[in-house]
Amino acid sequence: MLSAEELHRRGLTASAAGRFAEARRWLTRAHARAADPNLAAQIEVSLAYVNAETGQGDEGLRLCRQALSRPTISARTRGIARSQAGLLLMRRGDAKRALVEFSAAVEALEEEPEYAARAHLNRGNVYLQQGQTALAHADFERSLAYADGLPSAVAKAQHNLGYTDLLRGDLVSALRLMEAAYPVLSELSPVYRAVVSQDRAEALITAGRPSEGLSLLRSSVRACAARRLRQFQGEAELALARAAMDTDPREAARAARQAARVFAAHGSTTWALRADAVAFLAGVHRGLRQPELVERADELLPQLRRERLPREVALVDLYAARVHVRRGELAAAAQRLGRVRLGPSDPIGARLLRHEVRADLERARGRRTRSFAELRDGLAELQAWQASFGSLDLQSGVVGHGRQLAVDGLRMAVEDGRPDVLFEWSERARTLVTNVIPVRAPADETVSAELAELRWLQAQEPDPRTREGRRATELQQRIREHAWYGEGSGQVAEPASLGQLQAGLGAEIALVAYLVAGDRLVALTVTEAATQVRDLGHRARLDTVLGGLFPDLDMAGSDLPPTFAAPVRGQLTDRLGRLAGLLVDPVLEVVGDRRLVLTPSGALAGIPWPLLRGLVGRPVTVAQSATSWLARQGVPLRADRAGFVAGPRVPRALAEIEAAATGWPAADLLSGAEATAAAVSELAGRVDVLHVSAHGRHSAENPMFSGVELVDGPWFGYDIDQLPGVPDVVLLSACELGRSTVRYGEELVGMTAAWLHAGVRTVIASSAAVHDEVAHDVLVEVHRALGRGHDPAAALASAVPVPTSDAPPAPFVCFA
Repeated sequence: MLSAEELHRRGLTASAAGRFAEARRWLTRAHARAADPNLAAQIEVSLAYVNAETGQGDEGLRLCRQALSRPTISARTRGIARSQAGLLLMRRGDAKRALVEFSAAVEALEEEPEYAARAHLNRGNVYLQQGQTALAHADFERSLAYADGLPSAVAKAQHNLGYTDLLRGDLVSALRLMEAAYPVLSELSPVYRAVVSQDRAEALITAGRPSEGLSLLRSSVRACAARRLRQFQGEAELALARAAMDTDPREAARAARQAARVFAAHGSTTWALRADAVAFLAGVHRGLRQPELVERADELLPQLRRERLPREVALVDLYAARVHVRRGELAAAAQRLGRVRLGPSDPIGARLLRHEVRADLERARGRRTRSFAELRDGLAELQAWQASFGSLDLQSGVVGHGRQLAVDGLRMAVEDGRPDVLFEWSERARTLVTNVIPVRAPADETVSAELAELRWLQAQEPDPRTREGRRATELQQRIREHAWYGEGSGQVAEPASLGQLQAGLGAEIALVAYLVAGDRLVALTVTEAATQVRDLGHRARLDTVLGGLFPDLDMAGSDLPPTFAAPVRGQLTDRLGRLAGLLVDPVLEVVGDRRLVLTPSGALAGIPWPLLRGLVGRPVTVAQSATSWLARQGVPLRADRAGFVAGPRVPRALAEIEAAATGWPAADLLSGAEATAAAVSELAGRVDVLHVSAHGRHSAENPMFSGVELVDGPWFGYDIDQLPGVPDVVLLSACELGRSTVRYGEELVGMTAAWLHAGVRTVIASSAAVHDEVAHDVLVEVHRALGRGHDPAAALASAVPVPTSDAPPAPFVCFA
């Protein structure tokens, strides 16, 4: 016959795995056989947890009180019982009583490291629910100290410290700590896997990966629901509601209402109140403005204050203020905003929202100067946060938190119409990443090894369902997350002013900033002495012309039978002509025959500008921003030594680089078996001009995994981060590598952006397929011009032919 101790152990094992029906059977048998009061009390505590997790919270608390009523139990057992009571109260949302129980437990369990670690961990969770992140962080640190030598307890404390850092805005630390804890916690049980996946999802969403985060949250909801873990299910539903707010407020409202029902049925009244608050936020997020929303806010606020939920109070007041602004009730909006209290440790999203609503209010009052100031302050706060990240991917991803600030600023600037205001907001909208001063971190041996393994795996083209395919996916995630952990410079450059730009342009250069603001397309043209703002019409006109541009380019650049070639290329020529009529013709009067610097909005960045009528033969540079272009002008271009690479399976690659190299007195060539990732990385670190002729691939799913194919597999955007030094000029004779993925706030990420972020002055690349013969002829001519001392934009302008229906196009662009 099994002893009470053995039955108890089996019950604990089943409970930890989420098998609560089985756990109840073992524990009930154990309790019947327990003669020792201490053991009986411990079994009651274990049963209390099982009851609470299966919807019988009152019975769970009764069992804890029964255990504590035993007069002869030890201080250790009493501490365990009080800790369990605190946990059950915390799950119900009774923070005040939970803190009393946990504090008593902490005192009683000082000599019991495992249980003391657990009590500190859970008390920290209560502080988190109350928005007291400093107290929570201190408790998690104590939990970590007590957990020394206990792997699962260490992982739990690390994970919670990471989640606290996420709430405090330290995203890099949050990602690092959660990643370290995940392998241990995910193996403990399906319950733990669902819970930690939920928190990781919130971190991914904060990092600008909403689709991944939402997918994890939906999986967490399903896993908890399938196991009837109602409290955990409700928490996952609530996290999903918060996360879906920006992408689908209707889904957010549904998830919040479902969470409220689950919590109410489970007896978790405070959690249900939280869910009700999120449902209210979702309604406002949908654009609703009915007076009932304000009434609902006033119903929620006293309840939220009574439960000591300061962050929820601040958000409800902010959203209610937004409703007041929509309804024209400006005094009421100001009153609500005046009582919102948010500090540096509050989430970045809430702090930026406050700036956004304040700007809305000032604009509604007619105080446009103050509205602009609020938007500037919000963007400055965002960029100060971005500057703590060293990763281009992460810097670009978090731009979404300030997207509306930039959109509002641009819209107001277009309405204002003054060139200096329009230029300022053109720059602020497009420099949300480029104004963060980058850091060249030393190469990471672990990342280099992972990139090498991924290169080898991808060269095999494995099925994603195979072990090799799953390993490739895992490596991509690890490489991306390692890049996230890099520290940023902490420095942000202020955008250039219109006066600074005009002083830097000189007599021979003009800048055209193309802006999409709402449904309007606007061009700001700037020369040394003049500015002009032109309304180019409705956004729909642009969308109509752009809709088939890339398919047309790809088709026109391929080998076509003569009967198809002329019609296909003629269609492209016609489309390019219509684009020129929309974008170029209206600005020609101002720019004259000057060289051009273009700063196009994200939707326009991949256009083959040198092929447009009025720009053919003219030096054109597509800049990330006017500010970044100006910064590069003061540094002389290095162009003394060139390096050339020919990748595999490109018929004319070797001929191309051999012909191009003749334009240089000193050149290094890599081809065949020599064109490995390691050799190309070494070459890139010691030449001024690097030319790579290889098959290219743009990865829209993760643009930093865009790359060129070398003999040992793809060479990625992440490989560029590992280079000790970079050239000044890079030429990519590869299809699609001038193409970038538009992220929040019109930021662009891809192979080209990775080179520029690393410090390259100019990248010449194509955003579409390029015919091998065209690439050969154009780029050989570019090198001859570079060798004669021409700058890259002028060299490309002299090499690109006028597009016709008789020949494939040359859609190369000079990026800077």
